[in-house]
Amino acid sequence: MDRKALLNYLDDYLKVSSFKDYAPNGLQVEGAEDIRKIVTGVTASQALIDKTIELGADTLLVHHGYFWKNEIPTITGMKKKRIESLLSHNINLIGYHLPLDAHPVLGNNAQLATLWSIEDITPEPTSLVRLGVLSEPMAIEAFKGRVDESLKRESLHLPGGKSQVQKVAWCSGGAQNYIQQAIDWDADVYISGEVSEQTTHQALECGIHYLAAGHHATERLGVQMLGEHLKEHFALDVVFCDINNPV
Repeated sequence: MDRKALLNYLDDYLKVSSFKDYAPNGLQVEGAEDIRKIVTGVTASQALIDKTIELGADTLLVHHGYFWKNEIPTITGMKKKRIESLLSHNINLIGYHLPLDAHPVLGNNAQLATLWSIEDITPEPTSLVRLGVLSEPMAIEAFKGRVDESLKRESLHLPGGKSQVQKVAWCSGGAQNYIQQAIDWDADVYISGEVSEQTTHQALECGIHYLAAGHHATERLGVQMLGEHLKEHFALDVVFCDINNPV
């Protein structure tokens, strides 16, 4: 498939123009014009690049790419090695950040809602933070068990609310600072990937449970599902590679 055609499709499908992001969305490192095999993954680490080379792919499609706002702009050290590996093997690096969190079907947050059997009732349709309800109240321990089992890792539970939960707010990745939005929506529990020191006190004092379910773990599904979509839509060879990350 022609690279430009694929990028145009992805930019439109993910509504990239609707987002003001922390990094460029789309093509970040230019490689082969004719795309035949794509590796998808969460972060364009050296380990994932090496796997892409090993699999003979010409394109790496990720959620976390490069050139983040406020990062050191020089191509040195770790960044130099990564980019050199991509360029020397003529591999495209394509990254989609917030558009892949927010997509209403394939996005990380939409996929988490399906995974946890949550009906999305978010009052602000474009909000990255989502609000939903469980079909019936359940003990917070049981709901934590559902989250842990689905993501195959143990979440960190900061208790602060009632023993039964039904109203759930969530946002994938490093969105712990959006807990106030969950509080304003009167959610019983808020879930994100990471946690900060102050989150403990805020959850306890504001009467809301907080689950830190893992940045990597909560952002695996979006890019994986996007790859499956491309495989079905364009008959491309797409392989998802999960480079484990405990954070």
